[in-house]
Amino acid sequence: MQHTTRARHAVAGVLAALVLAPLTGCADAGARASQTPAAQTAGRPAAQVSTASATAASHTREFRALERAFDARLGVYAIDTGTGKEVAYNDRQRFPYASTFKALAAGAVLDEYGPEGMDRLIRYTEADLVEPSPVTEDHVGTGMTLAELCDAAVRYSDNTAGNLLLAELGGPAGLDARLEDLGDHVTQMDRVEPELGEWTPGDNRDTSTPRALAHDLRAFVLGNVLTKGERDRLTTWLRTNVTGDETIKAGVPPTWVVGDKTGTAVTYGGRNDIAVVWRPDGAPIVMAVLTNRPGKDDEHDNDLLARAASVVAGALS
Repeated sequence: MQHTTRARHAVAGVLAALVLAPLTGCADAGARASQTPAAQTAGRPAAQVSTASATAASHTREFRALERAFDARLGVYAIDTGTGKEVAYNDRQRFPYASTFKALAAGAVLDEYGPEGMDRLIRYTEADLVEPSPVTEDHVGTGMTLAELCDAAVRYSDNTAGNLLLAELGGPAGLDARLEDLGDHVTQMDRVEPELGEWTPGDNRDTSTPRALAHDLRAFVLGNVLTKGERDRLTTWLRTNVTGDETIKAGVPPTWVVGDKTGTAVTYGGRNDIAVVWRPDGAPIVMAVLTNRPGKDDEHDNDLLARAASVVAGALS
């Protein structure tokens, strides 16, 4: 039975006005990019603005040094959800989002079908399989439930599972529309796996920004888009993800609990991680780290993401 999401999307719209306000300042009709209001610092005491500027400049230097050391482009956005303090670097630049979309697809499926619909069996054939699909390839004859597909997509980054979730949402355009319901008019979803990972600089297809992805993840995991039970289920999948040990998780203190979804582009060394990070002595941090390299055949380096996360952890500790 399909979940009644239309009323809840109205609630999501209210949430988006609060949680996703930074995304909706202005949109470029061609590139669907947002801008930060120029006068955000108006009304603040001069000393406070100066201190904030000095801190931001320090982080900028650290991130630029990482870009030079790894010969890569780096985009970072993080927010302390308790204080509202942000760490941002190239946070409005576009990167291929790769498999990070699977966390958002799982959230959208939970919203669409609810607890009563997650046991629905989805059947598929050998022709639907795309590599890598470590879980779905073992269940072609039996099919998998929506819950099992979400688990496979988020925890194991199973590409077939991700595509099947997209199909349940009406394809990439369907998930794109749901993100727009949250106030995200930046993320652009066009293709399925594995084509969505084939990115060329200047191509806006299947791209987003660190800021937009972080706010989408925050809406699903910490906001009111989902019920508490649905949020708990999504959180469990994120926290038990097996693909992110060397990225954000490797860069934050070991006492911090990370729930994340990684993504790897096929070209230009694209490597990403989006996460909610729970600290023992503070509110959660939502973080997105997106990277790519200058050469089409360049390989990614997980240490870049870990070290960027370490800068964020130091800034928000």
